[in-house]
Amino acid sequence: MAEQQHLYLVDGSSYIFRAYHRLPPLTDPEGTPVGAVYGYTTMLWKLAEDLEKAEGPTHLAVILDKDSKSFRNEIYDQYKANRPPAPEDLVPQFPLIRDATRAFSLPCIEMAGYEADDLIASYARAAQARGWNVTIVSSDKDLMQLVGEQNGARIDMLDTMKNQRIFREEVKEKFGVGPELVGDVLALMGDSVDNVPGIFGIGPKTASKLIAEHGSLTAALDAAPEMKPSKLKDRLTEGRFDAELSKVLVTLKEDCELPEPLDDFKLDGVPAAPLAAFLGKHGFTSLLRRLDGGHGSPSRATDLNPPKQQAQSDKGAPEGNRQPLPEMPPIDRNAYETVQTIERLEHWVERAFAARQVAVDTETSSLDSVAADIVGVSLALGPNDACYIPLAHGGSDMFAEKPQQVPLADAIAALKPLLESDAVLKIGQNIKYDINVLARQGIAVAPVDDTMILSFTLDAGRSHDGIGGGHGMDELSERHLGHTPLAFKDVCGTGKKQIPFGEVPLDKATEYAAEDADVTWRLHQHLKPRLSVEGGTRIYERVDRPLIPVVAQMERHGIKVDRAQLARLSEEFASETGRLEKEIHALAGEEFTVGSPKQLGDILFDKLGYKGGKKGKSGQYSTDQSVLEGLAAQGAEIARKVLEWRHLAKLKSTYTDALQEQINPATGRVHTSYSLVGAQTGRLSSTDPNLQNIPVRTPIGRQIREAFVPEAGNLLLAADYSQIELRLAAHMADVPTLKEAFANGEDIHARTAQEMFGEVTRDTRARAKTINFAILYGISRWGLAARLEVEPDEAQAMIDTYFQRFPGIQRYIHETLESVRERGYSETLFGRKTWFPRINSKNQAERQGSERAAINAPIQGTSADIIKRAMARMMPALNEAGLGHVRMLLQVHDELVFELPEGDVSKASPMIERVMAEAARPAVELSVPLGVDIGTGTSWDAAH
Repeated sequence: MAEQQHLYLVDGSSYIFRAYHRLPPLTDPEGTPVGAVYGYTTMLWKLAEDLEKAEGPTHLAVILDKDSKSFRNEIYDQYKANRPPAPEDLVPQFPLIRDATRAFSLPCIEMAGYEADDLIASYARAAQARGWNVTIVSSDKDLMQLVGEQNGARIDMLDTMKNQRIFREEVKEKFGVGPELVGDVLALMGDSVDNVPGIFGIGPKTASKLIAEHGSLTAALDAAPEMKPSKLKDRLTEGRFDAELSKVLVTLKEDCELPEPLDDFKLDGVPAAPLAAFLGKHGFTSLLRRLDGGHGSPSRATDLNPPKQQAQSDKGAPEGNRQPLPEMPPIDRNAYETVQTIERLEHWVERAFAARQVAVDTETSSLDSVAADIVGVSLALGPNDACYIPLAHGGSDMFAEKPQQVPLADAIAALKPLLESDAVLKIGQNIKYDINVLARQGIAVAPVDDTMILSFTLDAGRSHDGIGGGHGMDELSERHLGHTPLAFKDVCGTGKKQIPFGEVPLDKATEYAAEDADVTWRLHQHLKPRLSVEGGTRIYERVDRPLIPVVAQMERHGIKVDRAQLARLSEEFASETGRLEKEIHALAGEEFTVGSPKQLGDILFDKLGYKGGKKGKSGQYSTDQSVLEGLAAQGAEIARKVLEWRHLAKLKSTYTDALQEQINPATGRVHTSYSLVGAQTGRLSSTDPNLQNIPVRTPIGRQIREAFVPEAGNLLLAADYSQIELRLAAHMADVPTLKEAFANGEDIHARTAQEMFGEVTRDTRARAKTINFAILYGISRWGLAARLEVEPDEAQAMIDTYFQRFPGIQRYIHETLESVRERGYSETLFGRKTWFPRINSKNQAERQGSERAAINAPIQGTSADIIKRAMARMMPALNEAGLGHVRMLLQVHDELVFELPEGDVSKASPMIERVMAEAARPAVELSVPLGVDIGTGTSWDAAH
């Protein structure tokens, strides 16, 4: 036994929610939800393993919240009022989590009326008073108030997500003050999660500065009357009560009556029998096998052979029970190899062929995959079984010393057979980028899997506690592996001190690059098996994965732009914005920076006195588009002109100026980058430049499209699905009137106008068109009223009439919302899931926003799936027709843009139309035809 006792207090409540959001839904043999239970169990197991390897604790307990209420709710009834209720499938898991803790023979401490943080604080202080060291296993900022040393006994924290110890210096770095003043900072800044009010307009930096300068909350508040007149002075004076209330709420209670004595927390090993019984009961077969084999035994476990009937429990698990893979060993960057000879590279290639799959990542000189030079390649064949192959390291100076590395030509020759072999699966994270980088070296990478797209297929829209819902490698690693990878800035620096990756020393470069491949390999092992159990195989294999090489090729093709036309437009836009600025200044009565939201807000609401100005937390007025549109509707000419100025300024900076800079000097073309995970519903998005947001119907937008041109002797061909979302709505909602209209080739908006208004005029058709699309986006009476410029009651009457004429649409909306509320996700006709975690939120704005998105997601998502299927089939069909030289260049919403010789238009047009019209088949048979409009011309605009 160590001379000094060391108590570990585990913040079990934070573990529960991390575990719930980290794993897919799981059920035990009895059908009870156990996803959070499994995650919690593995996290507790890993903690025990890690502590056993380190200087382990002598005492340990898990602390939990007894319920959602505490004595703080009696002080302030709005405390934590904004927190949504626990997810429905998590509630029955709370008692099982307590069972899991006791299965490890660990104390499970909770007490009514107090939060887990209060119990942790009380036990920590009691142990410290006895001379024990204490480690709090949590990253909760409130608990940082306890960190420090008294009488030779230390309290620190362990953040297992970041594998980081938190001592006094780390607290000071985060808050700018010592732990004893953290509560004062929290009282000033408040906490929106716990609904601690704080003082409005005071954020973390200001709060930290005030407490550091004055020494305490009371001193800072007392000093306010003597401050110079300012908003800060007013806020401190007016918000004193809220700050003092907040200090009471954030202060931890350190003298709770201890439910169990400290001595009962002594660790005496983890008996295997109760743990095995628990694992067997809930079907955790992978953990049971580890326990049975004695591998990774948690915290000096004894008697590791479970009863035979428990060891066979996996046989009783029902078909399809979702079991995660066994945990892998922790990331060990020291295990990676730097490959500096052709012999070692050939060894890795040989092993990759034998493994039949390899994770691949490239390091380059730029984020632009079409222009980037390759610097190195990393490979991974298993956990910690990874290498980095430097290819262009060394200083840019010709006299700079370069490290030993395989010559580029030799390395490419060795890697090419592997990366092109049909017998070896290449795994990447956003592998489209690597495909383009390696294509410049003459390597056609195939076949591929992409962990980013796997995650998107499985979890689009799903949020994850504390980590977010994105699909980048760092987020996925933290979410699924509990590991934070090295950041680019960790090896290359930031700002003026940042160096190119090719100048990073090989040991550091290997740690960074090989880790990326290692993490990608691990993520693939975690995500790919989920496809079959969660119903994602069809959408991934039939829609998403086939699109990767297609989009990569489109990015490499790029599209030509007319630099002279863009330069002329930039001059026109500059002249026009200059004219508008003078008119805006005249209306304001003074000159100011039109592009400054703060200055504009002061002019509109303080000087000119317009009503409706609202200040945000920063203290400045909001002047976003909706605010300006509201003012313009009230007759504010200055707001209308500012909107016009913003529109022109954005087009100039985003397109006419930026496009000139983005012309690749080697190709003379612009190469946009498509994101396959950019839109929650599955639609592609584009950046650098963003081609999705060029106005389609305005004269200015058409002028910009005129600058997109073909090479000499070629034409551009635009193929656009006609009203595809309305057609899909007619099919999915089973609306006979609309299906009949589409089948007969009628003007659908005219037909709607006739049904709703009894006549077809220019005005009624325009209204019908607005209503057709607005209904599919779940618009409210107020939203429709604003679009049609009518009273809300009149808009509601139109909605009611629409549903009377087309009851199938109303039924579709009702059934879709009911399904999403029950399951948590919507589904396209091809099986793409989009998650809506806030669909049942008590927050009205969150709930209604989710409902609107959920109504449209199956329709818009199905539309996206169809055009993706068309894209994947297009080039094989054109090649078969002898039109392989036709290039598919762009995908924008429901449109595909091609470049082809003028003489091939007559042959290519019907082929392209057929592929797009039949893209849903045979997976889905639609009851409406898919119309495709095709046009050609000497510019993108002329092709419409």
